[in-house]
Amino acid sequence: MDENNSLAVSLFSEILMADQLARTRLGQALPKGMELSHFSVLNHLARTGTERTPAQLAKAFHVTRGAMTNTLSKLETAGYVHIRPDWDDARRKMVAISPAGRQARDAALASIVPMISEVVNELGANRVKSALPILREFRIKLGSNDT
Repeated sequence: MDENNSLAVSLFSEILMADQLARTRLGQALPKGMELSHFSVLNHLARTGTERTPAQLAKAFHVTRGAMTNTLSKLETAGYVHIRPDWDDARRKMVAISPAGRQARDAALASIVPMISEVVNELGANRVKSALPILREFRIKLGSNDT
């Protein structure tokens, strides 16, 4: 295997292992009953501040519409999102975060911020800042291959 291939395998191996470890640690830090997918959707809706269709959310998270529908159903049952018909197109639905969802998202953030801040402190803020542009570019490059 040439040096570039070896480097590529090492890079992907590190990223995949870091992803798995991060998901595990975040899952353990989230409030009881909240899954990482739930937090991610609530955080997205809270940050954007606008309604989204399930299809838009599925695309944003690179998951199937079925997977997103399942997550949204659980969030709606918990009272964390409101799902209404699209007034312009009855075939579509619109999703918005509810006040309870915003509280759940804020509680989740409060529970995970100490853990993720500790990791950044241990690595050093300057090293993290220097890694972010590379990781962002890596993400964009992988995302540009989406259909």
